Amino acid sequence: MYTHNKQVITAGTPAVNASKAIILLHGRGASAEDIISLANHLQLGNDTAIFAPQANEYSWYPFSFMAPVAKNQPALDSALDVIGQLVADIQAQGIPAERIYFAGFSQGACLTLEYVTRNATRYGGVIAFTGGLIGEELAIENYKGDFGGTPVFIGTGDPDPHVPVSRVNESVAILEKMHANVLLKVYKGRPHTIGADEVTQANQHVLA
Repeated sequence: MYTHNKQVITAGTPAVNASKAIILLHGRGASAEDIISLANHLQLGNDTAIFAPQANEYSWYPFSFMAPVAKNQPALDSALDVIGQLVADIQAQGIPAERIYFAGFSQGACLTLEYVTRNATRYGGVIAFTGGLIGEELAIENYKGDFGGTPVFIGTGDPDPHVPVSRVNESVAILEKMHANVLLKVYKGRPHTIGADEVTQANQHVLA
């Protein structure tokens, strides 16, 4: 089983000169280069430092996000650690948590939601394009903190071949209980991709 090294592609304004930052997390079989192109469609502004970490084996964890967590170890814990290190790096360069944004697609969206919910605080915002919290059963004791009104957008298809809407709804309930301001959009019959309306909703709810 594999773990991850901290390999990060950057774009936008260097963090030392930026007023905010976004961490973009790619999906299974994709790359940091793939997800960083998403920044072109997000209303980030010229003062944003953009970070896209790369998973070893092009996958943050080997099995479905609905598998028992133990089956996805040590890759999952390693992936969460990489994000934690990156957040610490960004904060060390003068950007506080409330100016840090997260966005991910599919496996990257699941990892995004899992990280922020395990480390809830007032972030700039969170965008999850097709994702939910990770595990065969959700371990509520892992989710700590208070989002303090952090705007969160989650978009998903119904049905989606990888992410059941039931898990998305379960995840939304947990985030809302932790005081996230969640906007959920479910798109009937939408394939496993990022739709134009999702980008619009994310821009309006999270990045406006």
